[in-house]
Amino acid sequence: MMFYLRLILTSLRSLDTHFLRSLLATLGVLIGVSSVVACMSILEGASNNILKRFQSLGSNLLFVFPETAHVEGRPVGSAQTLTTDDIDFLLRELPDDLDRVAPEAIGLATVKRFQKSVDVSVVATSSAYFEIHDFKAERGGRIFSKAESESPDATVALLGSKTKEKLFGGSDAVGQTVKVGGATYRVVGVLEKRGSLGFLNADETVFIPIKAGLKRFFNRDWLNRLTIAVKKPEQLEELQKQVKRALRKSHNIRAGQPDDFGIFTQEEALQQVTQFTLVFKVVFYSIAGISLVVGGIGIMNIMLVSVTERTREIGVRMAVGARRGDILLQFLVESLVISLLGGTMGLILGMGIADVLENVLKLMNFKTEINATIIITSIATATIVGVVSGLYPAFKASRLDPVDALRHE
Repeated sequence: MMFYLRLILTSLRSLDTHFLRSLLATLGVLIGVSSVVACMSILEGASNNILKRFQSLGSNLLFVFPETAHVEGRPVGSAQTLTTDDIDFLLRELPDDLDRVAPEAIGLATVKRFQKSVDVSVVATSSAYFEIHDFKAERGGRIFSKAESESPDATVALLGSKTKEKLFGGSDAVGQTVKVGGATYRVVGVLEKRGSLGFLNADETVFIPIKAGLKRFFNRDWLNRLTIAVKKPEQLEELQKQVKRALRKSHNIRAGQPDDFGIFTQEEALQQVTQFTLVFKVVFYSIAGISLVVGGIGIMNIMLVSVTERTREIGVRMAVGARRGDILLQFLVESLVISLLGGTMGLILGMGIADVLENVLKLMNFKTEINATIIITSIATATIVGVVSGLYPAFKASRLDPVDALRHE
């Protein structure tokens, strides 16, 4: 133990002798590790946020999306295949298996009240949507009714809690009017704070009835999604197949032809998102990896210079009994100390960057996360960089001939 402690102290004295050069050598590792920590904290926070969103959706749900439309082999957006007629067809075909089916048409709009305006998501849906997701209106308000959902002339709206705060502040919104995409709607309720629901932040959304929304706001008859609540969650996979058969029948899809829609369970939707985030992980870590490679090259360069400058010292050590393994270990420890110093400072800097990003993006409910895995990974990465970068200079130092080393000027 004392032997390794002396090696570390010797390494620190050697680094102190050329402080500026040693500091520059640590910068590459510092930048690389801080990039790794910042990237991992962002991805960890984003992944956990998405996981919580999808877990909040419920395990008894099926999600139906239109397939991607193609023109001359190129993707051009979602196919216009899901309509409100599909809901009636599904409920007729599977009355004993399906509890509720909610349509969703989703878009973006600027919602105005006098001089105030806010950019939000707009969701046209039915009363079944709020029953499926257990949405409740704040005291004094209500969810729009089934009749309002099915009326093409309904002019009522529900506001998310944050949307209400931005437009009305502390005053009561129920009974007031807002403009959504140029059309006027009467606010019948404000939803209780709910946070994120899948990819949607319900608190920053305006909900309007589906038939009126398709006619007045979207000016179309197709949907972005169907959310289906089943009566028997334990039979979800079998019901998924039955819904698929029913929709193929509704869309007149012949045998052998591909589906023009996709059906996902909560777990399958989460897998799709996980695959999507994997792409970002590869990109982020590649950028951070380049920084670490540059840092490793810097350490190797400094150590090679150090070997040349200390050739006579190496000869003296060998002359008084130091073995080649001792010389190898000494230079490896020096390289490792440089890398760990840079890694430690990089860890602190990366945590600071993550904290700054969280404060900057807190209005978007974005959170970074630093956990034990990130800390261990950053230190392990710095250790690997130090060992790999110092291996060749240490081997070169250990292979010097003692006689030639002593003659070196």
